[in-house]
Amino acid sequence: MTNFEPSDVHFEFRVRSSFDQQGIMKTIGAKLTKVIPGEVHIEVPFSMALTQQHGYIHAGIITTVVDTACGYAANTLMPVLSEVLTVEYKINFLSPGKGEKIIGIGKVVKPGRTLTVCSGEVRACDKNDEKLIATMQATMMAVVK
Repeated sequence: MTNFEPSDVHFEFRVRSSFDQQGIMKTIGAKLTKVIPGEVHIEVPFSMALTQQHGYIHAGIITTVVDTACGYAANTLMPVLSEVLTVEYKINFLSPGKGEKIIGIGKVVKPGRTLTVCSGEVRACDKNDEKLIATMQATMMAVVK
């Protein structure tokens, strides 16, 4: 659990509204399942349309989900007129993406006025199993509207 205090009491509404505008999230069937100060979870159900040639969730989908989770985790702590852009990230793929769904989790490590450092992870889930399949380190930038 995070111990961050958002500067905007309506951070969750702002994050969810922004998320709903992302065409890529609609395209892959992603849902925001948790939005708290400094932490966001995004779930994507397995679909053959999202796989690579071996039947695993494509690395591009995995990266998209965890990058978005990290960005919105950072955004939960930004002022009301701020949006977020990714400055950089590093991802490690630990295991193939296989399961009923994947969950991307973004967490703020160090918030800042302009730059926020986040960590992310992606888990592949089945009924009785959850497996860490990727980790991310990311830097997000606040952009004032």
